[in-house]
Amino acid sequence: MPRRKYKKVKRNIADPKYGDPVIGSTIHCILKRGKKSLAERLMYQTLDIVGEKTGKDSLEVYQQAIKNVSPSVQVKSRRVGGATYQVPLEISGDRRQALGITWLLDFARARTGASFPERFAEEIIEASENRGGAIKKKIDTHKMAEANKAFSHYRF
Repeated sequence: MPRRKYKKVKRNIADPKYGDPVIGSTIHCILKRGKKSLAERLMYQTLDIVGEKTGKDSLEVYQQAIKNVSPSVQVKSRRVGGATYQVPLEISGDRRQALGITWLLDFARARTGASFPERFAEEIIEASENRGGAIKKKIDTHKMAEANKAFSHYRF
């Protein structure tokens, strides 16, 4: 056990343009090799494209997409008596949001064709309409948790 208290985790780092912590955390997930200004530019270009294509407020569309993609349960492997079980666990709010952002970015990067802001914008629009790869990933995760509900008594 550590002798001192745990380090407090910094959360809700808002972005400079909108002042929204969700967009700030998305910028940090886009970030590669410390190039934060590039990550911010990509995110803002994406939001501009979302606003043009939907005709709605891009911030609301993005928040709806994150809400739709964020899972409520996940499965974790737990070894009990020589056997490994997939145990379903509920997820906290921060972890839900982080998984939703990560899935959106992963499926946007996996798309082929246009530039990253255009691919990310398409993924956001599809997620806000309950379509796309990230939504499929959420549904698969929930199905896996439902199938392994019998092992929920092995919780940590």
